[in-house]
Amino acid sequence: MKCWIVVVDDEALSLTNAKTLLNEQDMRVSCLRSGQDLLKFMAKNEPDLILLDILMPEMDGFETYQALRQMEEETGRKKTPVIFLTGSDDSETERRGLKVGASDFIRKPFNREILIRRIYNTVLNAKMIKSLTEEAAIDKLTGFLNKAAGTKRISKLCETETGALMVLDLDNFKLVNDLHGHDMGDRVLKALAEVIRRNARTEDVAARIGGDEFMLFCRGMTDESGVTTLTQRLNEQMLKEAAELLGEGFDIPLGISVGAAMAPAHGKDYETLFSLADGALYRAKRNGKHGALVYHPEADSGDSGEGDPKKELARITKIVEERNEAGGAFLLGMEQFSFIYRFVKRFGMRYGGKAVKLLFVLSGKDGDGAQSQKIGDVAAKFGLCLQDTLRRSDIMLQSKPNQFFLFLPQLSEEDFPKVLQRIMAAWKAREPHSEVSIDYAVEYVAYEKKIYDHGEEPKP
Repeated sequence: MKCWIVVVDDEALSLTNAKTLLNEQDMRVSCLRSGQDLLKFMAKNEPDLILLDILMPEMDGFETYQALRQMEEETGRKKTPVIFLTGSDDSETERRGLKVGASDFIRKPFNREILIRRIYNTVLNAKMIKSLTEEAAIDKLTGFLNKAAGTKRISKLCETETGALMVLDLDNFKLVNDLHGHDMGDRVLKALAEVIRRNARTEDVAARIGGDEFMLFCRGMTDESGVTTLTQRLNEQMLKEAAELLGEGFDIPLGISVGAAMAPAHGKDYETLFSLADGALYRAKRNGKHGALVYHPEADSGDSGEGDPKKELARITKIVEERNEAGGAFLLGMEQFSFIYRFVKRFGMRYGGKAVKLLFVLSGKDGDGAQSQKIGDVAAKFGLCLQDTLRRSDIMLQSKPNQFFLFLPQLSEEDFPKVLQRIMAAWKAREPHSEVSIDYAVEYVAYEKKIYDHGEEPKP
């Protein structure tokens, strides 16, 4: 078995004998003469085993052992197995050595077979424990630290390092599982992990903390611009990965939202920093997703800085009101469309109403397919025609390059044919498109008004 052994002994003859025996077993050997030499050596090296003499001047084996373990604890390194060496027959010395945590105890002069066998047993046992520990700490799907191991590792970094604790969430991931299955969902999560891995540095620590949520501690990151820039890169690269997995025309609004808190600016306690970062993530998702927010004390203080509630109400109203006087339907992105669609559905389930769902699909008569340049050009013109023809209360989504999904509230099944006729007449009047056919599917929705107890909400 190939392994690296460090022998620490102030007696030159003992070092020579140990090195000779171990070299015969094709082991790598490093010889040191004092405890201080070992501590300096271990600061830059990670051998498989240390053979440590107990009776040494200035710093004996027990003192050296305690200093080594303290250094490992402070730096977050794994414990290197230690076998104590002694020329004494004192059983109390052996008992003390094993009590402090040494892996084994060997007396000098060395018995060759005993020395080799105990080294092999100790190294093999340490490797097995390391393997089991790493397996228990690793998330099998992504290769990142799991929640328990990641929390432990990042907690120490929060206490001792300057940096940003970030909580990352894959927006709308549930739709991947619902529409494409859990196998594809796992592939998307692996792709996200790879995107995070490519953008994280060796000194950063990443962990998967559950489902589609990840945690990242970036050492040395101290300003908001760094978090924002990193989030932009993650989103750009994740879209490319998603397009390869789901196809260029995929219509799930995947993206990455990030919340962050800074250590030590916002604290050194992991639980506190995680809570602040998680709150910032929540606000990032409420603000439209696919972006980043860093915790600011004023964001959670409830003090907007505005003194008069009436003036503040007028200010916010001015911002959110539609100020474009142009007519026509709203052409929205998937995220905005989904918000409005769900709101209208909830409104209808409480107060009653009706609506029409309509899907237009454009296709080439010559079999070019939906992704051809020709279909794309015609679809752009058809979309403008729909906007001009429909009501301002209607909303529409270009769900694919050749598809338009329309939601027409307060339109009955009886009145729909008139609307469809108006749309097709307007399209025909614009210019002929004999090379493109337009098919449609329609669904009528009727909500019954229901009476609910105070505070009770309808469940879709």
